[in-house]
Amino acid sequence: MDLTEYYIGLADSDFETTKKDAKKQYEYMKNSTARYHGYLVRTLYIPKIFSDEMEKYFKRIVKTVYQILVKVIREYEKNPEYRKLFGFDKRLEELIIRPSRYRCRLPIARIDIFFDEDNFNFKFCEFNTDGSSAMNEGRELYNSLMVTDTFRKFKKRYKVKMYEYFDSWVKEFTAIYLTYKYKKDNPRVAIVDFNPAGAINEFEQFKMSFEKAGYVCDICDICDLRYENGELITPEGNKIDVIYRRAVTCDIMEHYDEVRPFIEAVKNDDVCIIGNFKTQVVHNKLVFKILRDKMTASFLTDEENKFIAEHIPFTTNLTPKTAEKYHILDAKDDWVIKPEDSYASKGVHAGVEFEDEQEWRNTVLECMKKGEYLLQEYCPPYESTNIDLLYDKNAQYRKFSNITGFFVYNGKFRGVYSRIAKNSIISTQYSEMSLASVIAKEKKRAAEIKW
Repeated sequence: MDLTEYYIGLADSDFETTKKDAKKQYEYMKNSTARYHGYLVRTLYIPKIFSDEMEKYFKRIVKTVYQILVKVIREYEKNPEYRKLFGFDKRLEELIIRPSRYRCRLPIARIDIFFDEDNFNFKFCEFNTDGSSAMNEGRELYNSLMVTDTFRKFKKRYKVKMYEYFDSWVKEFTAIYLTYKYKKDNPRVAIVDFNPAGAINEFEQFKMSFEKAGYVCDICDICDLRYENGELITPEGNKIDVIYRRAVTCDIMEHYDEVRPFIEAVKNDDVCIIGNFKTQVVHNKLVFKILRDKMTASFLTDEENKFIAEHIPFTTNLTPKTAEKYHILDAKDDWVIKPEDSYASKGVHAGVEFEDEQEWRNTVLECMKKGEYLLQEYCPPYESTNIDLLYDKNAQYRKFSNITGFFVYNGKFRGVYSRIAKNSIISTQYSEMSLASVIAKEKKRAAEIKW
């Protein structure tokens, strides 16, 4: 039986209790730490339930794409001609090609895909690296399921798995640091971002895990760091040895002069940053175009090139020439335009979301004038059934668009993050919501399976 259909059947079997449970779930979330920049994370009653077969498939996806992305980073480091494809600011290029002081090229990522649950087809959406977030959302969303009667009934038949995101990251963070050329005993850790208060609940969870592992850990605004006498120092005067970097590279480059103490400490190897600036090579959305370039094909295997051809959506620069070549002004439903370097879906526009053709044309032309925009084939998201029992007075089951994210720590698959929306684009600027994500297996088969 389909796992989600079974769950919906349980919810429908006592719908009055289900409606009460939805309110309990909301009360839990309202009083939880699942907030980002002050906003409560919205969710729906039916979680995303993935089978053990899907989990195994996800792990294979992660293994393959991770190998490819690391190869791309390495080629960027050593090949000046390849670097020209990216066209990065010389200051950023200098930071990226600095000698690597530890072994891992891509410490942390959240890789988002459009996954068809019926036939297992998929296309990649984006590669998030050091700024990858939502671990705390995932934890709290799972906890909110525990207050519902439907989930308790579901667990009577199925063995349910939820990944742990915080201690597991500290374990991999430590493994990476132990390969650092200038490692120290008992290093002091700092979690660093712009305005860390916006995600303070998540950072506090990581801080607790670092401290549980024996570290002293600070949470710092990157703009408040000082660099004195070869030491990077917190606002409280504590010397930092190793950084868990959550500040995304585009923000760092935009505020380059404001974060010079951080930059200089990194350049002089007076602090270890995990991850390094090398990750920007694959975080930048231009990599979708470059993955299909013949220079990339030359250093990948036939199997890897086939994987890219099947799963990387066609991407090119948005220019008057490409707009005319692909008739995007007259075929809006086939295309998405997005900035080369952004996050949280900022500046993304999908033609299917425009009812007015002229509005689409105006948006395309405006983005074309700005420059540094990409044109990408539109990938229709998979639709799954859910119900909004809290915000919809006339709640009925309906279809929602899905996007599936994989947390990847030091090359290892570490869990799933699920978002949905009423629209065709899953984005904070539209109607995005998050769902608890679990892996489920029938209990009668549990003894046969190694977890």
